[in-house]
Amino acid sequence: MIFSVRRILVLALCAGSVLTGCGTEAAPGARRPSTTVSPAPDPPPGPPVMAPGPGGLTPVLTHGRRDAGRTVALTFDADMTADQGARAAAGERFDNPELIAALRELKVPATVFMTGRWAEQYPDQARSIGRDPLFEVANHSYSHHAFTADCYGLPTVAPERMRSDAERATRAFDAVGVRNQVPYFRFPGGCHDERALRALAPTGATAVQWDVVSGDAFATDAGAVAHQVLDGVRPGSVVVLHCTRSAAPTTERVVRDVVPELRGRGYRFVKVSELIGQHPAAAGGPVAGR
Repeated sequence: MIFSVRRILVLALCAGSVLTGCGTEAAPGARRPSTTVSPAPDPPPGPPVMAPGPGGLTPVLTHGRRDAGRTVALTFDADMTADQGARAAAGERFDNPELIAALRELKVPATVFMTGRWAEQYPDQARSIGRDPLFEVANHSYSHHAFTADCYGLPTVAPERMRSDAERATRAFDAVGVRNQVPYFRFPGGCHDERALRALAPTGATAVQWDVVSGDAFATDAGAVAHQVLDGVRPGSVVVLHCTRSAAPTTERVVRDVVPELRGRGYRFVKVSELIGQHPAAAGGPVAGR
């Protein structure tokens, strides 16, 4: 009886099965179900970053390759210190919409290193810059407090708050709708040491410095600033300028003078992400936390 029940069950299973493993042949021309599973598409790669430095420290880019053609990256620091809200309320302008308009008019791609406090003060401008494919927005900290002591008189951020200060800037960008964010960080004043590089390492960002100091901060002679930029640019250069009207009133004029001259010399303007993508230490793919 046990044998008969088992036989009935086996026959029933074979009759309902489309497989041929029960000892019967599939009907001629019968289609077998496909067992092939299409692989899930790979996620789009994130902006390029550099591989970690020695000991896992945050890597630092000063300039791009010198042998990859005449490229130059104009970068603009949108500075605003966390405690400057009262000055902004009193009418001081930490933005420079005319500069951004000039870059658009001249069709110059650029990387804007923005503080979180600046994005909060000028949300419409931050969103406009951060959604324009001509630009990419990178992190310049939230507070614009220095990551080392004795950095141009800036207030300092405590070591245990360095990472959270940078992450707070990212949250500010997200809150106002900045889309074209890239995982690059510029230290306020450019000041950093091993402790600061170690503090930011978990974010996976690449620190971006420069090899051409424009001298536009607090300058009043646009011609002198333009001359300094033109004299310093080399293939792969990163030029530091500012997007703060009160602290760098000549920058729009400098850009209008420098751009046609450099184009006449055969230079092509690129974003920092392109320079990093060409770097021997580049490592593509998404970055932790983004």
